[in-house]
Amino acid sequence: MDQLFEYKRELIIESQYFGSVNYINTLFLFSNIHIEQYEAYQKMSFRNRCVVAGSNGLVHLSVPLEKGRNQRQLMKDTRISYSGRWQAEHLRTIESCYSRSPYFEFYREDVRKLVQKTEAFLLDKNLAILEWLKKVVKLSGAVSLTEAYRKEYPPEVADHRNQILPKNFQDQPRPLRYTQVFEDRIGFQPNLCILDFLFCKGPEIKNALKDNELTF
Repeated sequence: MDQLFEYKRELIIESQYFGSVNYINTLFLFSNIHIEQYEAYQKMSFRNRCVVAGSNGLVHLSVPLEKGRNQRQLMKDTRISYSGRWQAEHLRTIESCYSRSPYFEFYREDVRKLVQKTEAFLLDKNLAILEWLKKVVKLSGAVSLTEAYRKEYPPEVADHRNQILPKNFQDQPRPLRYTQVFEDRIGFQPNLCILDFLFCKGPEIKNALKDNELTF
């Protein structure tokens, strides 16, 4: 394990919508995980989006938000918009991308319920997804919410907020490799939404993630 993590047991990190492989992998490195809720909502992040792989390349799925997201509202106050059919579109895309994967049927119903549930706030949806993932991947770290916003934390706390972003999420030099559904067409795509890994690896996911060495 990287020496960066040897003495750090507390992690501060943002919430993500079906977090990326590296995001979930990071959670395995800490015994106390604090999800940031008092930050101002930030666009161009994985807080309300995720990336999956289809036959023609990467597909970005986005959760639409109610008006006001550009007014520096807090993450905990950011509301989801249900005026469109985004839930049906997300599920249709997920099925199109992963119906041929080894474990699609095993997790399909749980994912459907998570997407279709109509939480008012984005943070609540992300936390419901994280709680499910915590059980699925056997994540042992304690998860809690921050009690106030802090721009900086002491050195003994690992601050990983905004390290995995849409602009850099595939830049890690040693990505965790596994066989993907459309790898023969579009090549291996690192650090996709955790669903990509889960549908392809199933019960193997815990050991694969826990044993992976991340570099930041």
